[in-house]
Amino acid sequence: MSGNLVRRRCSLLLAGLSCLSIAASMSAGAADTLPSEIPAAFVPRVDSYDYVKREVKIPMRDGVKLQTIILIPKGAHRAPILLSRTPYGATERIAQNSSAHLSALIGSSDVADDAVVSGGYIRVMQDVRGKHGSEGDYVMNRPLRGPLNPTDVDHATDTYDTIDWLVKNLPESNGKVGILGISYDGFTSLTALVNPHPALRAAVPINAMVDGWRGDDWFHNGAFRLDSLTYFHGQESTRGSDVAWWTSYYDDYETWLNAGSASNMARLHGLEQVGFTDKVMNHPAYDAFWQDQALDKILAKQGVSVPVMLVHSLWDQEDMYGNIAVYKALKASQPLSPNVYLVIGPWFHHQERLDGSAIGSIRFGSDTAQYFRQHILRPFLDHYLKDDPAPTGLSPVTAFETGTNRWLSLPTWPSGCETGCSIAHKNLYLQSRGNLRLGSSSGSASDAESYVSDPAKPVPYTPRPIHIGGDDGETNWQTWLVGDQRDAASRTDVLSFTTPVLSEPVKISGEPMVNLNASTSGTDGDFVVKLIDVYPDEVGREPKMGGYQLMVAADILRGRYRESFSAPKAIPADQKQLYRFALPTANHVFLPGHRIMVQVQSSWFPVYDRNPQSYVDNIFFARPDDYKKATIKIFDGGTSASFVDLPIVSR
Repeated sequence: MSGNLVRRRCSLLLAGLSCLSIAASMSAGAADTLPSEIPAAFVPRVDSYDYVKREVKIPMRDGVKLQTIILIPKGAHRAPILLSRTPYGATERIAQNSSAHLSALIGSSDVADDAVVSGGYIRVMQDVRGKHGSEGDYVMNRPLRGPLNPTDVDHATDTYDTIDWLVKNLPESNGKVGILGISYDGFTSLTALVNPHPALRAAVPINAMVDGWRGDDWFHNGAFRLDSLTYFHGQESTRGSDVAWWTSYYDDYETWLNAGSASNMARLHGLEQVGFTDKVMNHPAYDAFWQDQALDKILAKQGVSVPVMLVHSLWDQEDMYGNIAVYKALKASQPLSPNVYLVIGPWFHHQERLDGSAIGSIRFGSDTAQYFRQHILRPFLDHYLKDDPAPTGLSPVTAFETGTNRWLSLPTWPSGCETGCSIAHKNLYLQSRGNLRLGSSSGSASDAESYVSDPAKPVPYTPRPIHIGGDDGETNWQTWLVGDQRDAASRTDVLSFTTPVLSEPVKISGEPMVNLNASTSGTDGDFVVKLIDVYPDEVGREPKMGGYQLMVAADILRGRYRESFSAPKAIPADQKQLYRFALPTANHVFLPGHRIMVQVQSSWFPVYDRNPQSYVDNIFFARPDDYKKATIKIFDGGTSASFVDLPIVSR
């Protein structure tokens, strides 16, 4: 090989190596700038969807913007609007698995699903101010503007401003808006009736929170509902309600018993950091704080101009008091408007949106919730919200009669039956040796039954272990008001009084009234009274129902409030006192072959906090040595006999 050829090949080789080096360098530089495969803004293709979804921030009069989800059926024209305002997350109300079909997006969790899916309604869901995607400050059950709310905004103004925006910015609508919701969302539906927007044409508050002291959520007649603390924790610990409540025991009975007082449990969970806890614990009596925000009083004073359907559940474990109280208050304050409707169904809290065929072991023979949605709610909404309304076909009151399991159309509440009947109040007397007598009392005025109430061993509200967590726990919580009471009847600190076997049906409609003559060796105490339907000893088609003890109506009274809810007073030890209070409304038939039972006890734990049974200024802050045993006497003879005044329907 010549020297020139060698030099030339070496030159080419070096040049090749140089090119490779340059290419490698270029390749490395390209890696630094390789374009992302994710677009700056992806535009979903939703042409095949049968709805349009919009997310907007609706401005309020003070500049705060509220997160709002709007679902519009494809091709909607002059469609009514159904609005719900919630602290539970508007986005969470929609199925998280995307679908091209509105029916799948709404699912079966929305009580208005039938109207939205098959009725062509626009569905709007909004986070209340201060929660989830909405701006502003959150206040539990934000009071209306006034002494308890010095600002210029409340749920009524927020609803007004929201409706104003919707009717001006949704060209697909007919300008008519209905508001509906369950529980807290029922509360916001009721507040919408205060100085309502002209476009608000219908309201459906379901199981609404109305008065947190008298009988909804936080208290019942002064007795504090312990699980309220877990709610405060969930609602007010963060805007997104994303901090979980923790526990050290599987059995909730152990959890609350070992915590001691409610204030100690609150301290263990850091609840001094959230605003509502302090308000509740510093207002244990029914003072102006509670009275001034009771919606039944507010609405009765100002009247209701918007057609409203009040929906009540007979076994509502959370808001048993509210809607019946609103109906009674409106009825008492003025001639009841023909646009006020009442529905009474055989449900637990929020069951109207689910399957309504049964609660626990108690079966109704049909899906009562579906019947409500399709044959009561839908005609009401269509009549008041559509452009060419058909008659509602509804009576002022639609009530399910338990025992016989049938729907009744009634002129008013309570009325008992469609025509030809009246309500006669008769006393059901507690008698010695566990007897119960309708109409008259026998024996001596000194006759009494006694038991020892021990705060260290309170009566559980349902058989232990009590675990309100997970799916099973949620089911137990939903069904406890229809749970078999035989477990309680077997305790020595529970008294049971029973009638002979009934030969004729006994129907009650309305609120049974407890008149308990009792004494205690302590200076304070609670009294729980349960009205129970005892099934026959054997039931052929349903053997497990033999002897079943079904609570028809039951409630609690904190003894210090026996004379005044706002002015507590110690109980004079060992002196007979009258404890008078109403049980929740009922519409029930005790059938032939059944018996009627009344149970009396002094704790219901851990639904309600333990009474120390020695008078302290504020039970929230009771010390361990304040809790003492007490001997309770229930008088059951002659003129001193305790009784339950039953609203009995007669023809």
